[in-house]
Amino acid sequence: MSERVPRAEVVVDLDAIAANTAVLRGRVGRPLMAVVKADGYGHGLVPAARATLAGGADQLGVAVLEEALALRAAGITAPVLAWLHTPGSDYAAALAADVEVSVNTERALAEVVGAARATGRPARLHLCADTGLSREGAGPADWPGLVAAAARAQEDGDLAVVGLWSHLAYADAPTHPTIGAQVRVFEEAVGIARGAGLTDARLHLANSAATVALPGTWFDMVRPGIAVYGLDPLGGDAADHGLRPAMTVRARAALTKRVPAGVGVSYGHTYSPDRETTLVLVPVGYADGVPRAGGNRAPVLAAGARRTIAGRVCMDQFVLDVGDDEVRPGDEVVLWGPGDAGEPTAQDWADAVDTIHYELVTRVGGRFTRRYTGTAGAV
Repeated sequence: MSERVPRAEVVVDLDAIAANTAVLRGRVGRPLMAVVKADGYGHGLVPAARATLAGGADQLGVAVLEEALALRAAGITAPVLAWLHTPGSDYAAALAADVEVSVNTERALAEVVGAARATGRPARLHLCADTGLSREGAGPADWPGLVAAAARAQEDGDLAVVGLWSHLAYADAPTHPTIGAQVRVFEEAVGIARGAGLTDARLHLANSAATVALPGTWFDMVRPGIAVYGLDPLGGDAADHGLRPAMTVRARAALTKRVPAGVGVSYGHTYSPDRETTLVLVPVGYADGVPRAGGNRAPVLAAGARRTIAGRVCMDQFVLDVGDDEVRPGDEVVLWGPGDAGEPTAQDWADAVDTIHYELVTRVGGRFTRRYTGTAGAV
């Protein structure tokens, strides 16, 4: 029997993730925290984490505790920071698994201290300052109180403050005036923490865009996410930064048919060919993370040429108009990839549907099969 060919698959190049990590680590010349939240930005939490570590990452970063605990359950022992928590989070489980946690309120700090006392395991803590994103982090009015409380807890032996950090709002626009303003606020926050005795904490501010474009934000450690997966955080060509996209998304044609000019294609008949043509049915849709907004806009590669999706993207499928070119059921259709063979990139899709490639790679999945190539981090 012949080998079964997947109907649709997301192919992840682990060697590319490792190489991208190595490029970024070499660029900054200091510790690097590889961010593997959101299932490794859609590339797979555990395989992506192992690949970044193989590429020289010093630490891993995730958003929620469940992600950190999944890494530990997979046998990954590298330092891990989790930073997004709600009241009542299971800090005891985090401390038992040697997971570093971040807080931005005295309330959350008290919960961490309670968990440390209950488990007898001092926490390794990061404090997050809001320097102008108005999202996560303690603002200037609350920062001194948080720092003072953390310093007291450190003196009591309940925790060690090992990190001070913040997040940039406009790093993807490297000349934006908010960057300098945020750096100044961050340095002021660090000064308050240092004055309170938190002298051993590592400073980290730079996300992917700052890692490739803003050396003045690198401090003690950088914290790239999307860049380790080979996508340009500035919205350009990743190769300009020595990076290679690690994800290829492809499917097999399910059906082809000849139709006359003027037929309506897909829901709402938003597309009609102006001549007799061949239509190709591709068996993936918005239930699999293919944006519905891609109808009549998004590019794919089929039969050696780029095509635009014809009509609306449906829940399970979309249609291509390939003219008189020969496409057979089972032939490959590539939604996006590195671009080596002329296929669109995730950036091309982002431009077409007016979003960012972060959203595309993290949302694609559904009924796609995920397959890995390369050996970086393999066990």
